[in-house]
Amino acid sequence: MTRGLLIVDVQNDFTEGGALACSGGGQVARDISEHLRRFGDDYACVVASRDWHNADGDNGGHFAATPDFVDSWPVHCVAGTEGAEFHPDLDTSALTAEVRKGQGKPDYSAFQGVDEQHRLLLEVLRDAEVHELDVVGIATDHCVRASALAALSLGFKVRVLSDLCAGVAPESSAAALDELEEAGAEIEYVGVA
Repeated sequence: MTRGLLIVDVQNDFTEGGALACSGGGQVARDISEHLRRFGDDYACVVASRDWHNADGDNGGHFAATPDFVDSWPVHCVAGTEGAEFHPDLDTSALTAEVRKGQGKPDYSAFQGVDEQHRLLLEVLRDAEVHELDVVGIATDHCVRASALAALSLGFKVRVLSDLCAGVAPESSAAALDELEEAGAEIEYVGVA
């Protein structure tokens, strides 16, 4: 079976110093890059997603002046800003595609994103004949979780590489990994560092 790698939202605003920083985000960028150096040839395609929010408006209630950190958040990953850029330690040279999500609405799953040709992530993966998907990135307890659950629901064999993910909080990240395992994902520690 053909395997792909999905790198979820490894962006400046989700790493140290960003608007919604996850502890360990910068290290995850470096570790994903090392994983690609070691195992990049194992993947038929490498796709990265990015939050890419509109500068105007609240993006469907996603942005709020007093966020609840469940359904609403501080302003982050606004299209064209430094916060929306990939973390500088993420090696993007291996990317075969990029999808952008959250353009005016609160998207969490990378499968809600589209590439430059307006193809959904599902189409990108189907075109590459991917059946197995490794999922890594930020945040374990939000967009990684949502993306992996979507992949499972679409029939992909999913493996979450847990040490190549960073979450908002240890408890919610552990709960997300348990939920994903119960839903049928493999949770694997690859030990890159």
